Amino acid sequence: MKLLIANRGEIAVRIIRACREMGIGTVAVYSEVDRLAPHVLMADSSFPIGPAPAAQSYLDMDKLLAVASESGANLLHPGYGFLAENADFAERVEAAGLTWVGPPPGAMRLMGSKTESRKLAKSAGAPIIPGLMEPITNISELETFVDEHGLPVLLKAVAGGGGKGMRVVADRDELAGSYERACSEGQAYFGDGRVYVERLVDSPRHIEVQVVADREGNAVYVGERECSIQRRHQKVVEECPSPVVGPELRKRLGEAALAIVKASSYHSLGTVEFLLDTNGEFFFLEMNTRLQVEHPITEEVFGVDLVQEQIKLALGEPLSFRQEELVPRGHAIECRIYAEDPLRNFAPSPGRISLWVRPGGPGVRLDSGVIAESVVPLDYDPMLAKLIVWAPDRATAMKRLHRALSEFQVRGVSTTLTLFRALVGMEAFRKADFHTGFLDKLLTSGDLEKLHGQQDPEAEKAAMMAAACLATASAGRLPDDLFAHGDDSSWWYEGTRLLHGRFPR
Repeated sequence: MKLLIANRGEIAVRIIRACREMGIGTVAVYSEVDRLAPHVLMADSSFPIGPAPAAQSYLDMDKLLAVASESGANLLHPGYGFLAENADFAERVEAAGLTWVGPPPGAMRLMGSKTESRKLAKSAGAPIIPGLMEPITNISELETFVDEHGLPVLLKAVAGGGGKGMRVVADRDELAGSYERACSEGQAYFGDGRVYVERLVDSPRHIEVQVVADREGNAVYVGERECSIQRRHQKVVEECPSPVVGPELRKRLGEAALAIVKASSYHSLGTVEFLLDTNGEFFFLEMNTRLQVEHPITEEVFGVDLVQEQIKLALGEPLSFRQEELVPRGHAIECRIYAEDPLRNFAPSPGRISLWVRPGGPGVRLDSGVIAESVVPLDYDPMLAKLIVWAPDRATAMKRLHRALSEFQVRGVSTTLTLFRALVGMEAFRKADFHTGFLDKLLTSGDLEKLHGQQDPEAEKAAMMAAACLATASAGRLPDDLFAHGDDSSWWYEGTRLLHGRFPR
């Protein structure tokens, strides 16, 4: 059995590791700029698919299907991003005789539409935010909605996601311009310029429920995740479980999510997202029909391997666990490490990573798609890695996160590590006193910038140690086992040697 990974970076590495434990062969694809990327070196075989621009490589369905045919792959996993939620691609994969590792295309299409998924959620009995059930066809419809519900409102692209095609409107004079921009973004990012409107929930928390369903109609929810620390509607820190969700609310959220799953005839992994208001009421937001970026924190707390489960479900196997077996244990936090400069309005920071010192120790996990000497291109999402910590309780997890962040050192590109070091020192963050607008407000106020300037003695010592390691390496005294990964893949070993100058390029 062989699985093609139609993706790159850390998620491709994560899928390769899951397949290796299952005894499934792996096929990687890569653009010209990713020729020596870790996922390419780790896979059992790797195939080039074109130049760096995603439209000519990772988004080219014809090239991906051609590689599947040439490599003899039986399954295709889309990861997240790129074509992961493209129902047309899923249909083409199945038509080519491959097994699509994901939900059925019909359910993807249904739940991928913000308006259609709202209708289904309402019919399933899940609470929804007041809003139009159909896309806006003209500005008059938008003005009528505002007359009835007032301001502020939220404009959202029907096919949107990741914060794209969204506009908050608090001033009536801005309605027309915001509507036009939301339409333009929807068309540019998703090929669909339709937009709908809903009432803006004031200072909500973003809570999502992990669901897993098999082809036989069995479905479970695997707890919830707190995703309220966001920048421009894009998550940057996630926790499991949510610090404000107790057993009773967790059960209500989970049951609402499962009602939506069953109403849509959904199977595979999925994530149902809700907004939780200041009164403790929750509302359906949307459903992500794929493996979620932040799935590792759920794995750490519930002791399950979601990627392996997703592959088993695609092969027609029944669920591996029952609802009563899914009991949360401890607390996990994830930070998304991006190649961006927080002090320059999060400008992208492409380049070559000259130093990459991984944190370690008890309860620390790093899912990464780069190593030292990796090139970070401008062509793709700039996420380099996900730092995940687990501990028996949230307070201990916070201390562990602080320690891991102080150990984690990167040189050559700017990263969001400085942002997280500032956040972990904030009382509001430690007390979980935040909402979806918390981080954007901090960035606007300049408070985080002040915290960046405060020296952390532990981080400074870690930086000095990392610099010493780099100096030793530069002097040609690099230990043979410094970059060993305990991996039996000759691709990985020889590729790492190549990256670090052991063989001529």
